[in-house]
Amino acid sequence: QVQLVESGGGLVQAGGSKKLSCTASGRTFTSYAMGWIRQAPGKEREFVAAITRSGRSTAYADSVKGRFTISRDNAKNTIYLQMNSLKPEDTAVYYCAIARSFLPRQVVDYDYWGQGTQVTVSS
Repeated sequence: QVQLVESGGGLVQAGGSKKLSCTASGRTFTSYAMGWIRQAPGKEREFVAAITRSGRSTAYADSVKGRFTISRDNAKNTIYLQMNSLKPEDTAVYYCAIARSFLPRQVVDYDYWGQGTQVTVSS
């Protein structure tokens, strides 16, 4: 079984930055693409960003493009999400997840999920 543990969430003011981390255990980390998904209160989960197994390719939702950066450190079995210029509409629970597809851009592409970390952006 894979285990994914997110960290780094919390409260931040609009315009600020935050960096999320997700560490994986239990499976060969480099065998999977990974991504970040978020869910705002009362809304469905939405894709945020994805990264391939090697880390050479990334994909972003239009709503975060240019503000968020996904990266991975395969030596540490960890992915990151650097979030800059945060907006109140970025408030959500952020989940990391793994997928078998090359560069998963849809929520349904993901197989295993972490427990999530809350990010709250105040205006």
